[in-house]
Amino acid sequence: MRSRSIGREPARMMNIHHLELFYFVARHGGIAEAVRNMPYGIQQPAVSAQILQLESHLGVSLFQRRPFSLTPAGDKLYRFIQPFFQNLDQVAEEIRGGAVDLVRIGASDVMLRDHLPEIMQRIRHRFPSTKLILRSGYQPDLLQWLQKQELDLALTLIDKNIPSNFQTLPVIELPLVLIVSRKHKLRDPEELWKQKRLTEPLLCLPSNEMICRNFQDGLRSRGVEWKPTIELSSLELIEAYVENEYGFGVGLELPGRKYSRGVRVFPLEDFPRSNFGIIWQGKPTPFVNAIIEETQRRAHLMGKVPAPAQLQAQTKASTKRASL
Repeated sequence: MRSRSIGREPARMMNIHHLELFYFVARHGGIAEAVRNMPYGIQQPAVSAQILQLESHLGVSLFQRRPFSLTPAGDKLYRFIQPFFQNLDQVAEEIRGGAVDLVRIGASDVMLRDHLPEIMQRIRHRFPSTKLILRSGYQPDLLQWLQKQELDLALTLIDKNIPSNFQTLPVIELPLVLIVSRKHKLRDPEELWKQKRLTEPLLCLPSNEMICRNFQDGLRSRGVEWKPTIELSSLELIEAYVENEYGFGVGLELPGRKYSRGVRVFPLEDFPRSNFGIIWQGKPTPFVNAIIEETQRRAHLMGKVPAPAQLQAQTKASTKRASL
């Protein structure tokens, strides 16, 4: 005779839709952010209500609301469901049309527009089934997307604040530049550093950007105070506003970059330089290795890094460290 547990109801399975909503909340760091990034339309109150139902079913809180943070139970659940939901799109592509590798690359607008097309042109014949998703952003955003596993690699600036779980490979060292309207009488930035406190309008990227931080470090080393007046979201916008005489601008000396005739550009050789390179997580795939090699090769052709034979040795050493 088969024994039965008296008074115990069979455990109910968790609602898969509730789990999907929780995945987006955990991935994007809150309900409001999750709603903005959902692949389908849903209102914030509906998400909140269904997450509460999931928590009621489990008998635990899954995250703290303000500020957002996963509880131990929430972190355990997220790590369990993450691989499933994260790989759904890739599996769907494979089912529809055979095996398709998906690679998500993040970089600045300048990199995506002026450099990545040629890099991809050289390697795409080696990876005919690879599908690309290209996402524009500056370093803080790219690091956040890498951390959330929304990117596979980023082509961006590298500094000491890169998380230890990331692999990095510097490719080019870029000097800062001061961008000045051609109508301005300045002939040498050293004229500015003679003043200990500058009041002229200064145009820069947001203060958390490496370019802005390096510029302020260079000023401090000279005992000069000059605070940004206008924060802009791109180097192109800084150049446009300088040309229209809104003030002085801070940028980078980018390979192949051509500036407007309405501005003059002064390299700030004695200021801290910015390392541009590649950031990824885990063991590099053959595609990532190809991106590394071609990015270095392109930098070499522009006269910024060692010759290809040296690059190959450096790349092998770097990827070997990454696989340890």
